[in-house]
Amino acid sequence: MTRVFVTGGGKGVGAAIVRALAASGHDVDFTYRSSGGAALELADELMTAHPGRSIKAHALDLANKAALEDFCESIEAETFFGFVHNAGQPYDALAAMMQQDKAEAAMQVNFWSMTRIAKTLMRNMIRARAGRIVAIGSVAALQGNPGNAAYAASKGALLSYCRTLAIETAKRGVTVNVIAPGFIDTDMMAPYAAYRENMEKQIPAGRFAKPEEIAGLAAFLMSEPAAYMTGTVLPLDGGLTSMIGVHR
Repeated sequence: MTRVFVTGGGKGVGAAIVRALAASGHDVDFTYRSSGGAALELADELMTAHPGRSIKAHALDLANKAALEDFCESIEAETFFGFVHNAGQPYDALAAMMQQDKAEAAMQVNFWSMTRIAKTLMRNMIRARAGRIVAIGSVAALQGNPGNAAYAASKGALLSYCRTLAIETAKRGVTVNVIAPGFIDTDMMAPYAAYRENMEKQIPAGRFAKPEEIAGLAAFLMSEPAAYMTGTVLPLDGGLTSMIGVHR
């Protein structure tokens, strides 16, 4: 039985990923920041549903560099087969109005925290010559979207880092891939509820993604058939990035 580490697993897409991994036969450790009640309930529920499985929730604010450092040091000796970096922090502002401190906070959660955790976990993956790393990116890193400059830049950094890491670790049995979702039906989209109908009309599939659809792909990337897939960026966006955004 293999063990997978997931960031931001308390709710939304992260919780769906934790569920999918547990259903696929993995032990799962996951972090949460503010959704403590939901995270602990999820862990209890999954351990009841899958007897003998270990599901652990860890309180960790990825924006807190000192806390992240301490946490990484505490798990250095532990062995994980997989790592899914799902935690994300939005920051919407036009490039001309962007505030550096807020942009840096998004970069810390979306990008730097991933590199710090990967640095810790990949040592034992390389030693075992087996490991799977998956980053949840965004189509915002692939296509321009007004107001998304800082968020897109953080996800773009994630994408470039993962491609390089994939090349550096491929011969040692470690795969590194990026899932780039479009719009997902989660709390993060709540501020855009008034625009949802119009947004859905512009997506070829005509709807937002379900969290379970992202989770299913993450679980597949942890599976044996995905062992030769590395360095890829997989848009999961209902056809959004395939389309020229000009409507007649």
